[in-house]
Amino acid sequence: MQVYPFKIPKKPTENIVLQIDRSVLFYDKLHQHEEIQISHVISGKGKLFVGYTITHYEAGDTIAIGSNLPHLFQSQKSEQESHMISLFFLKNSFGDTFFELPEMKELHPFFEAVQFGFSIKHQSYDLSKNFENFSPENKLTLFLQLIELLRLINGQQKTILNDLIYNKDLTKNHGSRLQLVYEYVINNFQEEITLKKVADLVHLSPNAFCRFFKQRSNKSFFTFLKEIRIAHACQLLRDSDELPISEIAAQCGFTTKSNFKKHFKTVKGCSPTNFKKQLF
Repeated sequence: MQVYPFKIPKKPTENIVLQIDRSVLFYDKLHQHEEIQISHVISGKGKLFVGYTITHYEAGDTIAIGSNLPHLFQSQKSEQESHMISLFFLKNSFGDTFFELPEMKELHPFFEAVQFGFSIKHQSYDLSKNFENFSPENKLTLFLQLIELLRLINGQQKTILNDLIYNKDLTKNHGSRLQLVYEYVINNFQEEITLKKVADLVHLSPNAFCRFFKQRSNKSFFTFLKEIRIAHACQLLRDSDELPISEIAAQCGFTTKSNFKKHFKTVKGCSPTNFKKQLF
């Protein structure tokens, strides 16, 4: 199976796919698929990459990912099982104009927002119950449950995950290169990472790699690396009350505490200390 692009396994007559993931780790390969994805995290937490934006997910979150948005869930390793329920469907699954009907007008904001990807961070009892009650055995019931889910999502406060609509359908070659870069950075961001080393991984010169990455992510490689390091810092700030700022900086690949604080404020808009205060 090719990691990129990813094909959602479904029968020819299946317009809505219900997928239940239960494992120590979620599928953590960068991938994209044509289907819109709506996922609800029952248990587990970690980093979420959507369209080259790095954020955090945890139990109770609902995440919507638009068509062909590259994404991955990097689960935080723990003894607890990661559990997620997901729905996959195409906007034209029920006909090219179905969602343009006057009766569907209330759902238009969902399709506008999902192009950018969004998360619903606070626990919603109605959303949770909707996911838990999905009925894959009955196609009509599942269809009605999807429509009700879209209606409920429209009433929730959303965090948009991207500033720009991602509309690049990557080739197998380009996707494989980006996957190598992602895996290397995710596994080595605590260490010094040079441009030459990353460029060599994908058999490009440093200048060619910089162009390649910027064209496909709308940001420089080192901005991406900084955001991954800051995302890990946020995770450490959430999970530990005892780690000093200097230790967090070192674990995230920053050479000095002052350098860490400067970059943290650039990405998050506040100091690490204030970020931690806002969590409680």
